Amino acid sequence: MRTAVLLGFRLRQEVLEWSGAWWFLLTLVVQAVVAPLIGLFVWSAVYPDDPAIGRYYVAVVLVTLMTESFEQHTFSETIYSGTLSHELLRPQPVVLGVLGTNLAIRAWLTLLGAPIVLVTAISLRVGFDWLAVLRSVPYLVLAAALVFLWTFLLSLTAFWTDRVHAVVGFGSQVMFLLGGTAAPIGVLPDGWRRVAEVLPFYGMNGLPASVAAGVPAGASLGYQLSWVVVLVGVVMILWRAGVRRYTAVGS
Repeated sequence: MRTAVLLGFRLRQEVLEWSGAWWFLLTLVVQAVVAPLIGLFVWSAVYPDDPAIGRYYVAVVLVTLMTESFEQHTFSETIYSGTLSHELLRPQPVVLGVLGTNLAIRAWLTLLGAPIVLVTAISLRVGFDWLAVLRSVPYLVLAAALVFLWTFLLSLTAFWTDRVHAVVGFGSQVMFLLGGTAAPIGVLPDGWRRVAEVLPFYGMNGLPASVAAGVPAGASLGYQLSWVVVLVGVVMILWRAGVRRYTAVGS
């Protein structure tokens, strides 16, 4: 209960702090929607008579806005600047602050990006089955957790390297290629499709979008939950090792 209260307090604080940076947030919205919109235009041209493509990519745009993570900026920079020491001295887990910032940015991106999603859906005359949208909610929640854990995991490499932005950028490209944004995994060659259905990236983007769009999903909540458990374990190992290294050098 105390943890939830602290997280809620940090979230409200971050939402207010980011409210003054809406021009910057708009650039993040544009950055988030460009890749799904390109995918939409490409695959709509390839399959012009398939309305599921439009539904899928409109859902991908919304899922992307609601799950974007920027811990390479909001967290890793505290390692480089040394201000992580202040967070370590607080009587609360450091991850609460990281989560508060993450959720605040996602809330603003969703709010500012909603008109783009709406205009795209109307212009393409895309209609959704709202029962399918409701069924996609737990998939979306787990996708948000997976994206956060993946980005945070890669951002923890800042304890060992000053090239964290390149590391996270590479991870984002892998997620783009195998997560269902570059192409719906159903149209990938069989070998790549099987790889995509096993790795966690499909669960970060394509899976919740597929469920919301009412197209065959090819995976389940159990698949997402399994990867959440795996990534939490890896994050905990890297966090402990990283903090030991950070404190050992006198930061």
